Amino acid sequence: MLRSVLTYGALLVALRLFGKREVGQFTLYDLVFVLLVANALQPAMTGPDTSLTGGFVLIIALVGTNYLVGKLDRMPRFHQLFTASPAIIVRDGKYLQDVMKKEGVDQPEVEMSMREHGITDMKDVQMAVLEPDGTISIVPTGTAITRTKHRIRYHHRAG
Repeated sequence: MLRSVLTYGALLVALRLFGKREVGQFTLYDLVFVLLVANALQPAMTGPDTSLTGGFVLIIALVGTNYLVGKLDRMPRFHQLFTASPAIIVRDGKYLQDVMKKEGVDQPEVEMSMREHGITDMKDVQMAVLEPDGTISIVPTGTAITRTKHRIRYHHRAG
């Protein structure tokens, strides 16, 4: 039990020092990181007493690597390697079935997103976009669509 508590504490401190995002802001890298940490630290919590030091070393190595990957992700070329592009799944009130099938999105998911945006009729949807984070953005009919040349990314900053 003591090994588990110490491992948990060390991981919590390491994540806090490296300023991890909230769960809703996790990236693909963060998910891979969490899976690796879970697998790597299991022996430190349940293995022989000598594995506790190994667990701490793994925490430092994995948190450091995840931090480095997070910094590299700010470079556009690196980011494009692992981040999906937005996909238009509804245009002018019509489902784009081929795109939806490719992206693994079904009509009930789009309809749920429409309701979340206060839209009840498909004819009121100018465009629905499956965003890289898996959310569906809805642009109502009659709304001007602004295109930017710059990729906009939200980075949570502790304040």
